[in-house]
Amino acid sequence: MQKLTNKEEEIMQILWKLKKAFVKEVMAEITEEQPHYNTLSTIIRNLEEKGFVGHNAYGNTHQYFPIVKMEDYRKRFMNTAIDAYFNSSYKNLVSFFAEEEKISAEELREILEIIEKRK
Repeated sequence: MQKLTNKEEEIMQILWKLKKAFVKEVMAEITEEQPHYNTLSTIIRNLEEKGFVGHNAYGNTHQYFPIVKMEDYRKRFMNTAIDAYFNSSYKNLVSFFAEEEKISAEELREILEIIEKRK
């Protein structure tokens, strides 16, 4: 599975949300700096070439849908990020968020409860 560009990831987030959409429907979901219609269409076709998106043709119009599940991409992305930035250590990942004050002690306790319940 290839790594997507930031713009491709943004488009995939929209397609995962909508489940299937025409280019104009994807365009309507973009909140910041909307690309030109043809640019967006090219990005979606590139996603199709990479195997992330499929389409149904209705004459000259295409309705696109995700082929890769968000959960599968998220798992791959997270594993790659943890390996690259946290020396493959989930402890280092959690410590980073604690030091950055992005996670509270209460949230950590909730995570521990989830872990304990799985045992």
